[in-house]
Amino acid sequence: MSGKNWDRVPIDAQSIDAPLSLAAVFLVVTVANEASALAKVCSVLDGLDDLVKTVDFRDLSGRLSCIAGIGRGLWDRLRSDKRPKELKPFAPIKGAAHAAPSTPGDLLFHIRSERPDLCFEFERILLDNLGAGVTVVDEVSGFRYFDARDLLGFVDGTANPTGLDLPASALVGDEDGDFAGGSYVVVQKYLHDLDAWRQTPTPVQEQIIGRTKIDNIEIDDDDAPRKSHKSLATITDADGNEYDILRDNMPFGRPGRQEFRNLFHRLFAVSLGDREDAATDVCRRSARSVRPPA
Repeated sequence: MSGKNWDRVPIDAQSIDAPLSLAAVFLVVTVANEASALAKVCSVLDGLDDLVKTVDFRDLSGRLSCIAGIGRGLWDRLRSDKRPKELKPFAPIKGAAHAAPSTPGDLLFHIRSERPDLCFEFERILLDNLGAGVTVVDEVSGFRYFDARDLLGFVDGTANPTGLDLPASALVGDEDGDFAGGSYVVVQKYLHDLDAWRQTPTPVQEQIIGRTKIDNIEIDDDDAPRKSHKSLATITDADGNEYDILRDNMPFGRPGRQEFRNLFHRLFAVSLGDREDAATDVCRRSARSVRPPA
């Protein structure tokens, strides 16, 4: 999956480490317990590459791809004789002021393209193929915002691993050979109070985020009394070694309803455990986690 040349077409149908696209759909469904529904899901997953190629062939420069993620509960129901070593349900995190809820979902489809109509068409055909045995519990259409900024106005994903570091950071390796090339994913959705955020002076915003707003320069906060979002989003093990995580942020929203949201999509090679300190991140004072439906 690594070492691809994105100037070449067609591209890999399932590309975990692909660059951020102009458009994306995050589709979460639950699967009924009937044997027919489970069999249908297995058939669709088995033919996912061909389904992507069917739609992508209409415009190869659209770079359509789709990644499917399987939740722990569905994996067990499929009665596979093997399971990724660290696949587990997301444990809800509750802090003094904020919480990260755990929401239901058996399958996550991350559909990406340079064209939103290709994302739309692929999702339509995908759901037709899955049939009545699945129920859509969340559906988000996101877009790349200017130069990869989030709705708070800051560039996101600057510290993402690149080049030769990317596969080791985002893909399962020899430590779980049966699932090498796969990945673990966490998707979080936040609703922002942009009125409150805009009233915050830019220098204070920069201290909260940990980067300058215009030119995206990292701000050193080692001696600061309160750590920035940049520092709190850095995850280390017991020995102080930093985990690299592939983070993609896709804004979405409805300005007419004053709904401004970011969806964070994080990929990593190993399970990172629960981070209760993330609930103290100051940037979340103008945001809250939300549950589907959106």
